[in-house]
Amino acid sequence: MGTLWRNGTIYTMQHEGHHVEAVFTENGLIKGLGTAEELEQKFTIDSVVDLEKKIMFPGFVDSHMHLIGHGETLMRLDLSSMNSKREVLDAIKEKANGVEEGKWIIGEGWNENLWSDAEVLTKQEIDAVVPNHPVLLKRICRHAMVVNSPALRNAGIDEHTPNPPGGLIEKADDGSLNGLLKDKAQDLMIDALPPISSEYLVEALTKGIESCWEHGLVGGHTEDLSYYGNFKKTYNAFLETINEGDKKFRAHLLVHHAVIEDWKEDGHQFLGGNEFIEFGAMKIFADGALGGRTALLSYPYADDPSTNGVSIHTNERLLELVKKARKYELPIAVHTIGDQAFENVVDSILEAPSLHARRDRLIHAQILRKELIEKIKGLPLILDIQPRFVASDFPWVVERLGKENMKYNYAWKTLLDEGIPCAGGSDAPIEPINPLWGIHAAVTRTNPLDPDRTVYRPEEKLTMYEAISLFTKGSAYACHHEEDRGVIREGYTADFTVLDIDPFNVETDQILGKVVDMTIVDETIVYKKSK
Repeated sequence: MGTLWRNGTIYTMQHEGHHVEAVFTENGLIKGLGTAEELEQKFTIDSVVDLEKKIMFPGFVDSHMHLIGHGETLMRLDLSSMNSKREVLDAIKEKANGVEEGKWIIGEGWNENLWSDAEVLTKQEIDAVVPNHPVLLKRICRHAMVVNSPALRNAGIDEHTPNPPGGLIEKADDGSLNGLLKDKAQDLMIDALPPISSEYLVEALTKGIESCWEHGLVGGHTEDLSYYGNFKKTYNAFLETINEGDKKFRAHLLVHHAVIEDWKEDGHQFLGGNEFIEFGAMKIFADGALGGRTALLSYPYADDPSTNGVSIHTNERLLELVKKARKYELPIAVHTIGDQAFENVVDSILEAPSLHARRDRLIHAQILRKELIEKIKGLPLILDIQPRFVASDFPWVVERLGKENMKYNYAWKTLLDEGIPCAGGSDAPIEPINPLWGIHAAVTRTNPLDPDRTVYRPEEKLTMYEAISLFTKGSAYACHHEEDRGVIREGYTADFTVLDIDPFNVETDQILGKVVDMTIVDETIVYKKSK
């Protein structure tokens, strides 16, 4: 006996335009498609869910996110929507007024590209408003942070501290610290931070999952396991939240190379785990981000020719890490924003290919060249893209990289037309978790907050079907679940996203609203919009 989902438009995503009237599910799986009458005659039905003429899709899955980090943003000071440096400084000053002296003030998401002054925060400016608390403010990209003097003292960082490999401790023109730490230099703050409890991790995961449900996400490919003390504690928090706390969510865990030995010693293997928590590829960072000019380019930055970015690892070390993944029969998932970082990773893949046709994933892959696209054709890999970056990075990214270098950047349509598999993610908390905002960016190539609604590289627009496929079929393919997830078909998981509107038949801007009606995981309604 199972459940009949009826009286809606059910887009199966098997191919464009394909839809059915009803679906029958049982024991967490899809058992039949067709009309309600056909399914009623064929199956024993225990319960009926009336979709009330709403629109059902395969469950949306975010192919690249940081689930704990997203939950943390719901617990910490959120700076992501602030439009000036003054607004940020006022916010941390107000926060500090309610906190015992000496306690940490931690904020998330500042982005100087949204500010009229467009200059990054400095230690000196934070000291002026919050002198008696250590302050740590993470930039939106999480590849840079700014801290104040008490935080630097707590971490033992001064003008004589050397830059760590793959990181930069920024200094002012006079040689004094300005409080900015980029990429691996951020790790110097870790030991200074207050210890993170298991209870804190469970709270962050709980808030993160509930937020995902509200936005129609049934799962996410998430990378969290090396940032919160140790592998075991973080993994146990997932088990406690999802399994014991009954927060149904398909969590596909990437495993950072820094904890891969702990992962192996704990007896795990690729795709091991259970139906809700499983292990994926080994995660590597190859470069930084565009915001701090640490993404590794094959050419100098147009707005700062003194640098072409930061390589997190030497090519030799990068190859060593890829070979380590292969030793454990793992594919790799590599953060590659700059074209040179992308090329370095592809060269390593060619020298140490993946085993058993397990697909590597290159994450972000937004700065490319024609020859790099040709180079990856036919390789067992997928590009893990974040369409929402178009809304966030334009127009400033053109000045940063140079107009002459933009042809194959953020080129989602070109990639699909060239037969390169792509999956869609948010990189939350870097971007908003809402998959429909990513879909909107892919289809319109606009920033909804731009009063002029400038379309950036319209030739790279995706169709609505292509964009939704990124977050359904694409995400399933990225984690080797294309045979049981990502479409509505017999034998596939009963994970669904139900919308109030039909994205194929409304003005695209309508999907920016609160349009998720239900989220279903494993045949269970985990979220229902209140009326």
